[in-house]
Amino acid sequence: MGSTFFILMGLAVTVYSLVDHDGSFPRQKILEVERKLKHLRRHSLKTIESEDGDVIDCIDIKKQPAFDHPALTGHKIQMVPTYNSAKEDTIAETRTRTRNKAKDAKMKKQRAEESSLTVTSQVWQRSGSCPEGTIPVRRIQKRDLLKAHSIEDYGRKKPSFSHHYVGQLNENLESFVTLQNHSKAILFTDGYRYLGGKGDILVFNPPVENDDEYSTSQVSLLTGPYNDFECVEAGWAVNPSVYGDRQTRLFVYWTADGSKRTGCFDLTCPGFVQTSNEIALGAAIYPISIPGDLSYQITIYIYKDPITNNWWVQYGEKTNIGYWPPELFDTICYNAQSVEWGGEVYSTTVGHTPHTATQMGNGQFASVPFGSSSITRMRIHDNAEALKIPEWVSDFSDEYNCYDVRYVDDYVEDPEFYYGGPGRNPKCP
Repeated sequence: MGSTFFILMGLAVTVYSLVDHDGSFPRQKILEVERKLKHLRRHSLKTIESEDGDVIDCIDIKKQPAFDHPALTGHKIQMVPTYNSAKEDTIAETRTRTRNKAKDAKMKKQRAEESSLTVTSQVWQRSGSCPEGTIPVRRIQKRDLLKAHSIEDYGRKKPSFSHHYVGQLNENLESFVTLQNHSKAILFTDGYRYLGGKGDILVFNPPVENDDEYSTSQVSLLTGPYNDFECVEAGWAVNPSVYGDRQTRLFVYWTADGSKRTGCFDLTCPGFVQTSNEIALGAAIYPISIPGDLSYQITIYIYKDPITNNWWVQYGEKTNIGYWPPELFDTICYNAQSVEWGGEVYSTTVGHTPHTATQMGNGQFASVPFGSSSITRMRIHDNAEALKIPEWVSDFSDEYNCYDVRYVDDYVEDPEFYYGGPGRNPKCP
């Protein structure tokens, strides 16, 4: 009996050493997470506590997380793009110049009103600013990193394909944009060599049903085979598994292999090189549009520098946040094969009954007149010097009864794209 007692006590001590005090996580994982967080914060020169609960660390720009990537050893930071690639000469603007003075005045007033709706602020900025030579990095919370399947998986989209699923796909455009457990409602253009994509995206706060689901709206550029594609994208997201709450936040994302082993949101893994000390990736956007009330938008522009081949992200009309270096990729470092605008919902119940109730956009179907979420002023950058309205586009929805799309290009000077939906509803049980 005595020996049995000591054996049991030894087992109890061993088990206790492997878990935290409330028994939620293995002790080894806790130690790994703590080491990771300490590593990320080691170069913080200033800390800002935001009123919404976020903590922003002002990190030395030369010691930011990007340079932990082995391909970026010795990388020299490009502080500004080679040239101003935001130059536009669109059909709509050409027509505007030819109008009479009365119509010109009306157009200027309309543009001023639209400009006033552009979102240029983040909540944390009310509490302070980061000095020159640093970048604002939203601090990852210990609880969020512990909930991830592994430290390497944190901040990465769930893999889009299983081997069984890939075997059932045909190699065509539709299968290229169709992803397992992902539901998209998008407008896309393909067939050319794309060097940039831009759009004004209305900002909402759609309900997300479960913590492991997310809802995003973005501009994306993609290339490569459907099961191993490369992608760079930016927009807004409600993503509890990454951010720990259901606030609407600015994000960037990249992958070089269909999100199987590479890429992540924001700066949660090495890769994206940030240059701006004003914008924090993953920080909450303010204000948010309210259906039937005031609308607010963000302007996202992703473009490739013709000299360095860096893929830059511009927020608003003048703030270059940073870039993805070409060393991260194999093919998109030359050009993208397609540009997408629209929304995406991730859930393991996509395509199943009951369907997720996670909403896309503002939760309204695109067929609702003047009530759904939209993306306007969509532009592409190809081999021409100026941005332009895409000539050939198609809209697409994985689940039309759950999230639908509507493209309007008749009787408007600038095409408009509407998308979104409630997810689970009588047509999508």
